[in-house]
Amino acid sequence: MNTYSTESKKRRCLVSKLSPSLAFYPRIFSTVYRAAKIAKAGLYDGDAWIKSSLEVLNAVERSGGNVLIEGMENLPYDGSPVVYVANNMSTLETFLLPSILRPKGPVTFVIKEQLLRYPVFGWVMRSRNPIAVGRSNPREDLTTVLREGKARLEEGMSVIVFPQTTRAPYFDPTAFNSIGAKLAARSGVKLVPLALKTDFWSNGKRLKDFGPILPANTVHFKFASPLEPEGKGDAAHRATVKFITEELALWGASSPETIDPGAPEKQ
Repeated sequence: MNTYSTESKKRRCLVSKLSPSLAFYPRIFSTVYRAAKIAKAGLYDGDAWIKSSLEVLNAVERSGGNVLIEGMENLPYDGSPVVYVANNMSTLETFLLPSILRPKGPVTFVIKEQLLRYPVFGWVMRSRNPIAVGRSNPREDLTTVLREGKARLEEGMSVIVFPQTTRAPYFDPTAFNSIGAKLAARSGVKLVPLALKTDFWSNGKRLKDFGPILPANTVHFKFASPLEPEGKGDAAHRATVKFITEELALWGASSPETIDPGAPEKQ
């Protein structure tokens, strides 16, 4: 199956019709709590990660959301590790990508170091052998990603990279660095560009991780054909930026110029 789309007859829970956020967040908290309990016991493996991710997918759909995943024919079916390079829009991609990518082989994320210190959720992230960066020293982060990322890839583990400095409801190419392309080029593996739109789970104004749930915003994931970076990976980086920019435009995503910080959220 190369495409996944939420069934039109998927049952939406009654609560979601009154408050999508109230329908969604308790399910997420329950999933994370159970996952953390297993991780704390040292038993949270790849299969458990997939199960948790599928629970989140179900929570999205039961809360009124629609999910469309395209380009899965471009995922590695021979078990070869690759570098996935994607834009970062919300918390949702971190929860949903394991159910898409982990069945193809071991995979981990490049994450902000502070996520490892989160109460409860930190146990889950630590169990996934992530590459943690501080985001305060770009040169140091590059060294860490190239060193640890290459080691993970040599062990047969794919790496998911979000090259933006922070999550954003729009895509700004100038804030999208080439660290993912450099890692793929340095390690001699393919790069798979990933465009995503996950503002179903919007960023909060006070607590960024807990913004309003917006069922009107379809969740999109689309994988491009694998690239083989050459040199320092500059051409692969440009191709990735072009792909993400074009897909987001097709999906009607915002751009930095069209964002109004004072505008109310769309329900």
